[in-house]
Formats: sequence, C-alpha cells, structure tokens
Amino acid sequence: MARRDISFASFNLLNLQLPGRPVYTDADGWDAGIYQKKIDFTATTLDRLDADVYGCQELWAPEALQQALDQSGLAASHQIVTPPGHPGTRITCAAVVRREMLVGEAEWITDFPPEMVLRSTGDDPQQPAIAVGLRGFSRPVLHLQVQPDPSTPVIHVFVCHFKSRRPAEVWRERDWYDRNIHAPHANAIGYALSTIRRTAEAAALRVLATRIAKGSHVPVVMIGDMNDSKDSNTLNILTEQPRYLSTLSRGGGDNAMYTAQVLQEYRSVRDVYYTHIHQDMHDSLDHILVSEEFYDNSRDRLWRFDDMLVVNDHLNWDDHKTSGTNDHGLIVARFRWQPPTAEMPFV
Repeated sequence: MARRDISFASFNLLNLQLPGRPVYTDADGWDAGIYQKKIDFTATTLDRLDADVYGCQELWAPEALQQALDQSGLAASHQIVTPPGHPGTRITCAAVVRREMLVGEAEWITDFPPEMVLRSTGDDPQQPAIAVGLRGFSRPVLHLQVQPDPSTPVIHVFVCHFKSRRPAEVWRERDWYDRNIHAPHANAIGYALSTIRRTAEAAALRVLATRIAKGSHVPVVMIGDMNDSKDSNTLNILTEQPRYLSTLSRGGGDNAMYTAQVLQEYRSVRDVYYTHIHQDMHDSLDHILVSEEFYDNSRDRLWRFDDMLVVNDHLNWDDHKTSGTNDHGLIVARFRWQPPTAEMPFV
C-alpha cells in the first residue's frame, strides 16, 4: 500500500502463554508441542494479514508474541506493544504496530471514565430506579496512537476485549447465592450479569472515544473482540447507529463509528462474514470500527475503505487446543488515503 494508506487487524490470540505456565485454572497450560503449533499459526497469520496495526486480545506472555513476530519475518518492520513489566499471570490486550507509525507511549485503561454514570430514575412513573455500580473494564483497554505518514493526522486506536456472552458463574458467589433458591435460575441470572457488564464496557469505551472524536476531525479506530454481533446493543452503543448513505449522498456523523463489516457488505454480493462458531451458530464477535474520517461518503473523509479480509477457515475444525489454531477468525480492513479534492470531490 502507498505510504499514507493504512490497514488494521483484529487478532484474538486464544490464551497465548509460554509453555508450562498457568492459563486460568489450568496450572500446566500449553505443553511444548502445542505451544509451538500456536506460535506457528500466529506467525503465519501475522504474515498473511500483512497489516500495519494489529489489535490483539488474550495475550498472557509478551515473550510469546515476540517469538511469533520474530518467526513471522515482520520483526524488522513491526514491534509489539505490551504493558511494561507484564508478569504473564493474566490476559491483556496488546498490539503489533509498524515501527515508524507508532506515536508516543501507549496506555492501558482499567477504570471507567468519571463521566460514565449508569443511574436513572426511569423514563416514566412506572419504571423503578436503576443503578449499575460497575467501575472498570474486564480487560484493560489499550489506547495507542499511530500516524501512517507525517502528512497525515495522528489516529487514536483503542483495542478492547469485552465480557463474553457466557453466563457469569453465580454459583461461586458466597454472600447471596443459595443453591436451593437460585440454582434453577443460575443461567438466566448469569446471562443477565454478563450482558450488563458488556453493555457497561461498551458505554465506557464510547465515552472515551467521544472525548476525542466529538466536535473534532481526529480519526478514531476501535479494534477488538467485542463478544457481540454488529446488530447487537453492544455495537449500537459503540457506533451510535449511523446512517449508511446511498452512493451519491454526502454527510457522515461527527461522533459516529462505522463497522468494517458493513462497509464490506456494501461492496459484496453475499455476506459470509463470521469470526466465531458456537454450537454450530456462525457469528461475528470481532470488529473494526472507524470514525467518519475513514467513511467513503463523509464530507470529512480522509481515507476511503478499500477492502476487508476474514481468515476463518480454521474455525470449522474444533481442535484448537491440539492444533494450535485460534477459536476466533482474524480480520483485516484496509484504507487508502484519498481526501476529497475540488477536481474529484468523491471517488
């Protein structure tokens, strides 16, 4: 791609940990053979996606990601972005970024912003009051800045990993759970708690992005395993549900985020996008969202959408724990630098 173009990828690493190190409650983690298969798959896929910025989730050991990058042949052009001194005892979001594009120091955001208040007395007299006391992300959100070229603006990138749709294990609660009372309803309560947590995380990230994007022309990108589909409430919160304009229409939302999946669907005859399979259900949980500076029909466009690639063939074999592959598909979206000009307003 040309020097001012840029591409973004989302890469769930499926618990990339050094061999023999604990992964959650599995004290032994990956054995040496499976670990090497994971490194092989990760390295090959990094090279295949050929992105400028990879947003990664489920990293335990930064050393493992560095090994995969070295094996991929991209270490000369890219560097890993991981929390300083990360001990490898918990998962984190990370990135792999083209060296000359990285600007400043990355940060990992644990706490919700103070503006994020989830409390209401209701919209009508029939509604009881509601309050959600959650104050932090399940996984710290990575915030970094990149610049494809000195002649382009700096882009703010957020890499996230929201709470899964798996029900919260309420049977572990000691202060209120009563097996005789709550066991028949554990799934319903657990799913509700997971949804509330994921919804709050989406709203908190939306606040962080709005701080930057609203009333400005600063490009913003969100990358990650958001554990929900493009039509979910989670994504509606993040995108603010912008209108996708017809071919000749011009506009764009000042605070909107546009999903690469929808941008690709407008280019495709058929939608075959999925990044996860659970109980034979195909779904897209991993997303790349971009602000109006990347939207073709925006009056404030700087880059235009080129294409999106989904690597998901490996999902059709449920042997990730032995094959070294991941349980999520990998996606990459590419954008070409093309601000409107007087001669060519929109192309």
